[in-house]
Amino acid sequence: MKIRDWDSNLKIRLGGEAAFNVIFWTFFPFLSIYFTREFGKGWTGILLVVSQLLSVFANLLGGYCADRFGRKRMMVFAAYGQAVGYGLFAAAASPWLSMPILGFTGFTMASFFGALYWPASQAMVADVVEEKDQASVFAIFYTAANMAVVVGPLLGSILYEDNPYTVLVIAAIICMLLALFMNYRLQETLPEKLAERKRSNAGDPWYRSVTVQLRDYKVIATDRVFLLFTIAGVLLSQTFMQLDLLFPVFLKETIQQATIFSFKDWHLEVTGQQLFGLIVSENGLLVALFTVLVTKWIVGFRDRYIFIGGALLYAVGIQMFGLMSTFWGFTLAIAIFTLAELMSAGPQQAFIARLAPEEMRGQYFAAASLRYTLGRTLSPLTIPLTSWIGFTWTFTLLAVLAALSALIYNRMFNLFDKQSA
Repeated sequence: MKIRDWDSNLKIRLGGEAAFNVIFWTFFPFLSIYFTREFGKGWTGILLVVSQLLSVFANLLGGYCADRFGRKRMMVFAAYGQAVGYGLFAAAASPWLSMPILGFTGFTMASFFGALYWPASQAMVADVVEEKDQASVFAIFYTAANMAVVVGPLLGSILYEDNPYTVLVIAAIICMLLALFMNYRLQETLPEKLAERKRSNAGDPWYRSVTVQLRDYKVIATDRVFLLFTIAGVLLSQTFMQLDLLFPVFLKETIQQATIFSFKDWHLEVTGQQLFGLIVSENGLLVALFTVLVTKWIVGFRDRYIFIGGALLYAVGIQMFGLMSTFWGFTLAIAIFTLAELMSAGPQQAFIARLAPEEMRGQYFAAASLRYTLGRTLSPLTIPLTSWIGFTWTFTLLAVLAALSALIYNRMFNLFDKQSA
């Protein structure tokens, strides 16, 4: 499905979200440095865990609200909330005010509303795109997001450190403009029969709504196929989330100098920290260039082979990464790692859309995001783990978790095929 054939809602979102993602990645990689400097490592860890837990709650709440109040309304509301959050963060980073706790409050608020936005935006894709085209559409959005990962940090290395206030103000302005534009141009996509059903319950007291929400998520938890999908996703996330956690620590501590090219007495060398920057850029560039191509290539394969193959490639890639010591060795490892990432991007989102009943689409997407939120909560444990068992065994353990997720996917598809039959 080509972009010119897309629903206008998707075209608006693609452009607006691409712009915001670029500005977001301009400052996001540097936030841990900022918070560590202001609060110290101990308090920074505690505060970020609290922030993450709030995002988990917001994600689940966002799914319920997207099904009850509509996709457009929740996306606009969340974009306004992000604008206010980044505005507070900008104020805290201004030359006239030094209030780190206000900065953290603004960041937490922006993260909360960002988590609120995501389920509605994913459900909107499922509303307006036919099932056969959903994987390719999700893949294009994923590509746009990863192009931002390449461009944003490069801009940030130039702009953010000396002008944090300016960058954060621009982020707040872009969020505000995106909210205004979506409010003016987006069309609601919530299926009418679902909207009518929700309207018939509009007079219920608030606690009835909370009870219904908890009951709905209990129903999702009893969906055994979806539960296995989520468990496998949490295990698998322990591998790909190490790109920003374990990988930089490993390269900084184990690589003094790595040679990229040499000619006679001339050598092009980088430090371990510089090598990490190259690896991240390579990962983002490969994703941006090949997501759509790989998605088209795998579309003819059964989901079972795509999911299991991607998990096994993650296992191979992360094990290779722990064994390499040269630039080209790391390049090969990250290429395999990225291929696994590309195989997981669009098909998994499309699989969620296929599993979800129409009246619970937003909630299914929200619950599925627990793969990342729970994974993000657990993945930092690898850093202290390296002090106890070393880097080699830590990478081996991560590879085992990825292989275990492949076994769970196989079990999930056995159950899914039996239910379908």
